[in-house]
Amino acid sequence: MGDLTRNFSIKEFACKDGSVVPKNYQSNVKKLATNLQVLRDHIGQRIHVNSGYRTPSYNKKVGGASQSQHLYAKAADIRAQSKTPKKLHSIIEKLISGGKMAQGGLGLYSTFVHYDVRGYKARWQK
Repeated sequence: MGDLTRNFSIKEFACKDGSVVPKNYQSNVKKLATNLQVLRDHIGQRIHVNSGYRTPSYNKKVGGASQSQHLYAKAADIRAQSKTPKKLHSIIEKLISGGKMAQGGLGLYSTFVHYDVRGYKARWQK
């Protein structure tokens, strides 16, 4: 599995420690990428994945939540060059409300937005 969508490859979601997305989580990352493709098509520009899948040890090292969706390849911390995190967050919220992106976790941070496909609504701001 190389390309997940027209603009996202599985390599973009690999753990920053060099670990690839495990085979048993590849359907999760495919769903995540498919939803991020909707966002990319909507804003018409590249989405940069800061962090996708995380191994348990890497997640602990970076201070991730113990039940982080990153552990299951269901989450990405993202940014887009011409959109502030606040604006990107707002666009994602509208796409979710409109039924175009899957309901899930949406977190606003100072330099990025967290989006995940956990299947239920969760919101936070740091």
